[in-house]
Amino acid sequence: MARDPELAKFLSKIEACRTAILPGARHKFYLGNAHAGYVRPEFAEILRATSSDITLTDRLTLASPAAGDLNAIAAAAGAKIRHEDFDVRETWHGPVLAVLDRGALPSFGVIGVGVHLNGYVSRPDGPHLWVAKRAANKKLDPGKLDNLVAGGVPAGFSPFETLIKEASEEAALPPALAARAQQVGRFSYNMERPEGLRRDVIFAYDLELPEYFCPTPTDGEVETFELWPAAQVLECVREDQKFKFNVNLVLIDFFLRHGLLADPGGILRAALDS
Repeated sequence: MARDPELAKFLSKIEACRTAILPGARHKFYLGNAHAGYVRPEFAEILRATSSDITLTDRLTLASPAAGDLNAIAAAAGAKIRHEDFDVRETWHGPVLAVLDRGALPSFGVIGVGVHLNGYVSRPDGPHLWVAKRAANKKLDPGKLDNLVAGGVPAGFSPFETLIKEASEEAALPPALAARAQQVGRFSYNMERPEGLRRDVIFAYDLELPEYFCPTPTDGEVETFELWPAAQVLECVREDQKFKFNVNLVLIDFFLRHGLLADPGGILRAALDS
């Protein structure tokens, strides 16, 4: 059956986040007996040379997380280091196996967990969404449009704790107000990116904000905030590539839940939840 051309535009944004085929040409990466990620063959060879605790057969194995500092191994192998540790897990909800610098996650194909917040204001003409513009000096996706708040979950933090922290740091959103946010979804994808393999899990939140609140850029991550009618946001997602790739997933979900986007047959919902 031919796709509805308008729905196809939204569906293409979802499919753009699901470009990786695993394992594909990559080796599975193990920490002891736990499958932690995926590495390209050339990177696996470099890693094997960095530590006697690493073996390479049909998989790359670090004998145990305690056998070596994973960050030291990553740095020795030339992976990017951003000095921000993330927990390494076999699944997003599994036990912590080790920590790894955020910049090295794509090289190792390790799961990265993030949070995104839809901050919206209810008005007679429908909801209005706060839209952030990412700073021009951001390492990834500079100048792209973003949710009101978004960020990776650092080692030792829960998604909700991260949301409260990022809300204050990025948008001067008071903790008491940010704490009213409600988790509304969780999305995962495997994506080929210039920086490597992104295996991301996003926790999405909604927060209805009062008219008087105006976010303020505080940590240099965001250049500006603007309040857009949700219909304008929807048109931008549908017609342009201005929003950061994973923000599209969170916004399409918002449009569906708030009755702003028809989804005959549940095609978009099924794609989001797959």
